[in-house]
Amino acid sequence: MSSLRLRRYGDPILRRKAKWVERISSEERGLLSSMAKIMYENEGIGLAAPQIGVDKRIIIVDTGKGLLKLINPQVIEEEGEDSLSEGCLSLPEIFVPVNRAKKIRIEGLNEDKKLVKLRIEGFLARVIQHEVDHLNGVLIIDYATEKRMRRIKDNLERIANHTKMVLEIENKGR
Repeated sequence: MSSLRLRRYGDPILRRKAKWVERISSEERGLLSSMAKIMYENEGIGLAAPQIGVDKRIIIVDTGKGLLKLINPQVIEEEGEDSLSEGCLSLPEIFVPVNRAKKIRIEGLNEDKKLVKLRIEGFLARVIQHEVDHLNGVLIIDYATEKRMRRIKDNLERIANHTKMVLEIENKGR
């Protein structure tokens, strides 16, 4: 596994559809712990495995009500719609209004391989949908209007250029 660090816009892993987790082992449990550490260190409220360079369908979320860990999460049902400006650890200083379902029904596995079925609404539902988007290679900028994209273009280029430099340095070290 490559170095576990927060990946920024421009890193190709953020645009790939993450792979289904076939078996949950100590590796996945360790990954969940590392994800939580990285998320909290960066003052985040959610993180998907691709955001730290891991091609697996794993997310964690903590909106202040405790850490939720889900492996192979799937949004089964959506209800209502709400728009709110969202940020992302992989897109620092970028905020985009995103329409999301107000209520969702989600299923996934916990780290003990037990099926978890939840009905969630409000902000937690939004954060989970954001993280599931990451598993499908979708970023908040994909929801941006043309006008918003023009306003954030310079910031996106700055982030992408920095990411390119980091990836080049990493590749030279291999």
